[in-house]
Parts: sequence; C-alpha cells; structure tokens
Amino acid sequence: MLKLITSSSSRIHHHRFPSAAAVTALRPVAESSSPLLRVLNSLGGLGRRNGNSVGRLFFCSGSGSGDGSDQAVDAEVKSTESGAADEAQAKASSAIVSTYPRPEDYLTVLALPLPHRPLFPGFYMPIYVKDPKLLAALQESRERQAPYAGAFLLKDDPGADPSIVSGSETEKSVYDLKGKELFNRLHEVGTLAQISSIHGEQVILIGHRRLRITEMVSEDPLTVKVDHLKDKPYNKDDDLIKATSFEVISTLRDVLKTSSLWRDHVQTYTKHIGDFTYPKLADFGAAISGANKLQCQEVLEELDVYKRLKLTLELVKKEMEISKIQESIAKAIEEKISGEQRRYLLNEQLKAIKKELGLETDDKTALTSKFRERIEPKREKCPPHVLQVIDEELTKLQLLEASSSEFSVTRNYLDWLTALPWGEYSDENFDVTRAQGILDEDHYGLTDVKERILEFIAVGKLRGTSQGKIICLSGPPGVGKTSIGRSIARALNRKFFRFSVGGLADVAEIKGHRRTYIGAMPGKMVQCLKNVGTANPLVLIDEIDKLGRGHAGDPASALLELLDPEQNANFLDHYLDVPIDLSKVLFVCTANVVEMIPNPLLDRMEVVAIAGYITDEKMHIARDYLEKSTREACGIKPEQVEVTDAALLALIENYCREAGVRNLQKHIEKIYRKIALQLVRKGETKATVASVQSVEAKRVEEDNVESHPDPNQKESSMVADSSNPEQMSEPYKEVDKEQTDLPVDQSEGSDEDKEIETTTIEKVLVDKSNIADYVGKPVFHAERIYDQTPIGVVMGLAWTAMGGSTLYIETTLVEEGDGKGALNLTGQLGDVMKESAQIAHTIARRILLEKEPENHFFANSKLHLHVPAGATPKDGPSAGCTMTTSLLSLAMKKPVKKDLAMTGEVTLTGKILPIGGVKEKTIAARRSEVKTIVFPSANRRDFDELAPNVKEGLDVHFVDDFMQIFDLAFDDDNSQHSEKSVSL
Repeated sequence: MLKLITSSSSRIHHHRFPSAAAVTALRPVAESSSPLLRVLNSLGGLGRRNGNSVGRLFFCSGSGSGDGSDQAVDAEVKSTESGAADEAQAKASSAIVSTYPRPEDYLTVLALPLPHRPLFPGFYMPIYVKDPKLLAALQESRERQAPYAGAFLLKDDPGADPSIVSGSETEKSVYDLKGKELFNRLHEVGTLAQISSIHGEQVILIGHRRLRITEMVSEDPLTVKVDHLKDKPYNKDDDLIKATSFEVISTLRDVLKTSSLWRDHVQTYTKHIGDFTYPKLADFGAAISGANKLQCQEVLEELDVYKRLKLTLELVKKEMEISKIQESIAKAIEEKISGEQRRYLLNEQLKAIKKELGLETDDKTALTSKFRERIEPKREKCPPHVLQVIDEELTKLQLLEASSSEFSVTRNYLDWLTALPWGEYSDENFDVTRAQGILDEDHYGLTDVKERILEFIAVGKLRGTSQGKIICLSGPPGVGKTSIGRSIARALNRKFFRFSVGGLADVAEIKGHRRTYIGAMPGKMVQCLKNVGTANPLVLIDEIDKLGRGHAGDPASALLELLDPEQNANFLDHYLDVPIDLSKVLFVCTANVVEMIPNPLLDRMEVVAIAGYITDEKMHIARDYLEKSTREACGIKPEQVEVTDAALLALIENYCREAGVRNLQKHIEKIYRKIALQLVRKGETKATVASVQSVEAKRVEEDNVESHPDPNQKESSMVADSSNPEQMSEPYKEVDKEQTDLPVDQSEGSDEDKEIETTTIEKVLVDKSNIADYVGKPVFHAERIYDQTPIGVVMGLAWTAMGGSTLYIETTLVEEGDGKGALNLTGQLGDVMKESAQIAHTIARRILLEKEPENHFFANSKLHLHVPAGATPKDGPSAGCTMTTSLLSLAMKKPVKKDLAMTGEVTLTGKILPIGGVKEKTIAARRSEVKTIVFPSANRRDFDELAPNVKEGLDVHFVDDFMQIFDLAFDDDNSQHSEKSVSL
C-alpha cells in the first residue's frame, strides 16, 4: 500500500530563527494557487489549508520543479507588517546554514530492490530487508545523518512467468540475489528514498526524486553511482497539458463515486500536497492505481510531463472500467440477495396470514393431519397393535424439530404404516367356468396347472373365502411359468405382483432394513402390499431356485417365514417392526430345477411340474398365439402372408425342439420380419413400375401429337430440325405443356396411376420347401441314426433340459483272447453312468452264462462301450438296462428288435427301478418313429397320466426284471405274448 507523506513524517533537522518575532515562512510558489489545485480540492470536498499551521520546515523532493532544488515549505505565520516580514525574511535567509548534505548531493547510494511496485516521489513504502549487511549499512547511514538510499524495481526472472509466480516466491528470489546478479536484475531508473524509520527488518522509505544507475561501486552490500533526473521543461499554460490534466482529474472524480479506497487516497493527497504541479498529479495517479509494476515503472521512467500525464490517464481510465465492473457485480449480488430476502419475507408473511386465517398450518400439523386422514378409513379393519404404534409415532412427530434427522425417519415410517392396505381385500371371483375360460384363452395345454388352480377356486367357493397357498411351478425355460401367473391372477380377480429372487443374496431385500440405517426401506413384501393396495394379491416369486447366499445372510432361510402358511399370518418386517398378515396372499413360485431349492423351503411348497410342450401343443400355440401376435406386431395383414402347417412342423422339429416355446417365438418373429421386408420391397417395385408406365403413356401421347402436327408449323419445324438438331426438343416441350393443360387427360392419367398403385401384392407363402430361406439351415437333424440297429447297438431314452431325446448305446469288440476280459467307456460319462456300465457288464456276464454256458465271451474279450454324442456330458442311472442289452447283443451276435427303445435303472440282481421324465422320453420316442417302448413297471402311473395324443400308436411294455427285457428284445415270438405290454 502506497501512502502519501505528511509534514510530520518528513521532518529534518534545522536551525531555529534567532527570535520568534522575526520568524516567517517562505511563500508557496505561484503554481500552488493554480486552477488545477482548486479543482482537486473541490474534488475531495476540502478547503485550502489553514494558514495557522505549525511553523516547521521539511524538505520534500520537488521532482516537478524547474531547477530540481529542494523547496522549503513552511506554515504561514501571521505578520503584522509587510516590512517587518521582509526584514525577517532577510535575516532568516542569512541565519539558515546547511550543515548536512542535501538529497541532490548523494551520487553514490545503497541499492534497495523493490519486488512488487516502484516507489514514486512523494510517497512512502515499507519494505523488508533480510540481508544483515544491508540492514546494518542502512542503520549506519541513518545514524550518520545521511538517511538516503536508492530504491529500484526488480526485473522479472527471465525463466519465470510473472503472472504465475506468487509474491512470497518473488521475495524469496530477491533475498537470494547478491552483487552483480542483483545489479543486472535492477531497472535503471529508480527513486531516491529517505530512510524514515527502521523497525527490525522493516524499513520505511519516503520517495524524493528520480535516479538513474550509472555503474556499480561495490557488491556486498550493493552500492551504485546514480544521476539525479529532472523533468523536461514544459509550459504550464500548454493547452494539451491542461486538457490532459483536467481529464485525469475528471476521471478521478468519476472513480471517487464508485471506489471508497480511491476517495481516501485523494482526500489524503489534497490535505498534504502542499503545492500542486502537473508532474505530481501524474505520479499520484500512477501510484494509487492498480496497474502492474511494469506500467508503473514506465510512468516513473518518463521525464516528459505531457507523456507522463497521458500514461497516467490510461491507467486511471482502466481503473475506471474496473470500478464500473466492480460496481455492476456488487449491484447484481445486492439485488439477488435483496430479492431473495424480500421473497423470504413475503413467504413468511403469507404463511403467517394463512395461519391466522386458519387456511394453512405448519409442516408438522399438516403431516399429522395427512397421516390421520389416511388411516381413518382403515381404523376399523386395522389391527389394534398397528393403531397403537401409529398413534405413538404421531405424538413423537409433534415433539421433534423439522430439521432433525429423526423427524424424517419418523415421517417415512408413518408414511409406510399408513399407506399399507390394512384389512383391505379385493373381491375374488369363484366362477370356475370363467376361470377355465381365462386360463384356456391365455395358455394352451398346462392341464396340471389349470386343474390345480380350479381346485383352489372350488375350495374357496365352498368355504366362502380363500386361504393363501404356495404353489411352485417347475419346468424348463419358455414353457410359460411366469406368464401363467398373470393368467391365474386375472382368473381369480386378484392384483398381480412379481419380483425375481434370482441371484438375491441380501436378507434385507426380503425382510427389510432396520430403521436406524440411512436410506432404510421395507422388504419386497411390504412394497408389494403398498403397490397393489390389497392384502390378498397374487405374488409371483420368480427364479426361486437361483437364490444366492452372501455375507448379508441367507435369503432362502428368510423365505421360510414368508412361505410358511402357519407363520406368515404374523410376518415381521425389520423396517415396520409390526406383524403383517400374509395368510390371504397366494404365492406362486417358479423354478427350472427343483433339486436346487433348499429342502426346508421346498417342503413348504406344492410343486406342479410342467414337462413342456409336445409337437401338437407347439403347433396350436404357434398357430393360435405366437403367429397372431407376431403378425400384428409387424403390421402385416392376414391376407398378405400364409405359413403352412408343414412349415410350422418343420420349424418345430428341425429348429425348436426345446420344451418351451420361447425359441419358437423368436423364429416366427424372424420369419415375419423377413416377410415384412419382402412386402415393402415389392411395394416399392410396384410404385416404380407404375411411374414408368405413366411416363411411357405420356410419351405415346406425345408421339401421337407429333405425328399430326399443325400445317402452319410444319415448315418452321423442318427448318429448325435441319439447322439445329438440338431444337428438336422444342415442339415436344410445347406439346407437354398443352397436354398438361387438358383436365380430361390429367384425370385419366391419375386414375391409371391409382389403379397401378392399388394393385394387390401377391400373398407370400412360407412352406416347408422355403423355410430355410427365412430361418437358415436346420439346427437339429434326425436323431435316429440306424433304420435297423446292428449287433451291439441299442436305442435308449434320455431326459435333457430341452426335453427328451434318444440315446444310442454302442458296444464293439476290441480284442479277444484268454483272460483279456475288460470294458472301456467313452462318451463323457458321469460317475453314476460309469457305475451303471459296470453293473450292466456284470449282469450281462451272468445272463450269458445262464443262457449259453459254453460261451466265455466276456471273460476273453476286451470291449469298448461308447455313448454318442461325445461332446455332450451324460450322467444318470436310467441307461442301465440299455447298456446290458447292448452287451448281450454283442455277445450273442444278435441284433435287438426293430423300432425298440428302452429306459430304466438296473440293479445288480437284474431288477428294473423307476426313472423320471416319462413324458419327455415318450415324446422323444415318437419323434424318432419308435413303435415299441420299455418302461419300468413303477412308471405305469406316470404314463397313464399322459395325454392320449402322446400315447397314441405306441406299444409300451412295463417290466420289473431284466429277463423280461431280454425276452422282448431277442425273442420276437415271446414279445407278442408279454402280459405287461400295452398296445395303444
């Protein structure tokens, strides 16, 4: 901060006058009464100095004086007579003796670096001197009554950006500079500064006059020789100087209106300026401006008064612009703050007025009223313990501050408590016929599921109410497990809610979070009740066999309480912490593999297996559901496309053999997308043909006009044709114009276009012959490898996730010799299947000894048993009887009966145990055109439950001992008289 010097801060020692009566003061120079000073004084709102000032002298550098000598400035002393004053002045002149060197006598000075701004004459500046030697030299010169040094601005480091380097870094670099390095970093022009005071490391400098460095005298501390600079002579009456000065003063006046800091500076200046000169005005404007140090140094170095004033004017103009920007920013912020305060006050007044009129209450009262209004209609049906909790929480809400965290927790808790449908149930429809129609409308087949739902409805109709049940639909993907849930809800007239637990590993998703946690929420069941608005919805828990387990607990165990009819009447959610009655909720779960469900959870559910769809069912589903919805989704009309039954059958058997219909739907969508593209392309072709025909028709008309031209124009046309062939088109253009002017022709042409555009596009036919053009090459091929199974090969039946399939067992002789009996297994068989092969080898060896005692085939033969396909993993015990039959066929060198397939687990004593997947295996046998099937006797009930169309045309034999299979496979005569055969 630069400040102006005062009379008290710039005293020097002087001699008193001989007598007080003779004391007088030197008059101010004539320039002190100039118009500029009066303007500046009026600018600051101050009058002239009082004439009764203290009569003390001090030297002040007059850089703007004409001769450069120090001016003696004193306070005017009252004098009674002018003659006495002149006499006293003469005496005083002879009495003052200069005992100390004057400032202009200092030609060698200590060099002080200024890191931030230059020092202007007439101003003082505090600096810090860290160099002990320099500080001691300054103190010594002050004690020797020679308190002067040279203050020079430091140049920027050539390798540093002055706009980035901070002030502390600049000072640190100054302290490190010594000797010649410091000398080279100093600007040549500086200021002769008086050392006013020294306090520790702080030195107060007062600027007197301009200096210029000529050479370096010593390095430590840095001492330099200087020349004292004088301003160039100027004319005080020059119009340019006056105009520039007045502009500087006018700009200062404008700045005073916006900046209080500038106002303080100008007032201080006008108080203590003493006399007024143009150079001082220029120095003043530059000194108090916010310009950078290089701009200020440029003003300091300028000795031409007019140019210095112009430089100063530029600086104060920039300050004026900055002041305007500052004023606009301050005004905008003030308006924003005042506007927000005004809006806040008006809102508060509005609230107070509404409260006085009873139109509005505070937040807590409004919330309490809302919660009470919400629970009031449910009060009669709501359990008493829930009402007690709600009343307690409402009382607690009134005692809490709205800004506290507990307030929001209580508010959210009450919101959930009052939003639940306590005792509210939807009216169920117990019409069995209506439910049957809805289920058949949405799904084809699924007889077991539909029957179970109808039983549930019948029981509810007899009792007058229905209890919640837990049904688990298990089956492969795409059989309609999830979609059947919506149909059940529609048939029962219940609200439907679905949530998937596949991969769920957090118990809090089922039972909610504790309210103490930030962002706590209730579990899925509470969210379900709030969303549906009834206490008896149908809740579909999807993918229950894919529950996870993590560090947050076991969700399967959390579901035990939810799915237990004896416990869910008082289900306790961690967030609500009050019992909830879920006994009226109908839970429907879905799973792909029942074995993956934990046993305690599986025990609480009634499992309904969905084996999948056979070919006939898929045909009906594709024709009645999938094809219709896909055609509408693609925007195709029924008359535009025809997909034959043969095409659908080929699509099902060769592309979509899985148990579900999801893949079948994808293929049908693919077919219709290609048909849509084909129809669009045909339509564009027809439009193009129509436009071409229209152009051809116009050309024919033009040719007719040309063949009967006007006789008056014939000669001119011939001349034009012979002179310039390009003009031949002119008559055609005229004819076109005439043709277009005829309304009859135009209407006829448009009618023809309409007829062409409305031409019906021929129907797209999708048949077995071109099905590959729409869906590509077949994915599945015929499972039947052999028309007549050779020796050692038997067809078995297997179950897969995609349904049933046939499975060949192949056995061959590798090596024969005494004592070389062995069995090798291939085909990616599991442990259970390998054990079944060993059991089959033992049983076949025993039976062969019984039938042919002299045959030592197994004892002397190394055998190889393979199960195609080798890339598919296989496991399970149901191929035991098939392996045994294959080994006996090879040993007896006799093929098995044609069109025979079998399945069943065989024990070491030859007993046949039951297997699973009867429906899938039966469908696989029908697909391979097998006529005779062998099942274990224990699976007769499963086979009898199959639909008649599945069992049609099959000769099924149920056996419980392998010898029955032996007689059936190798003795054709006995097989026709089997007591346990069933021919359908």
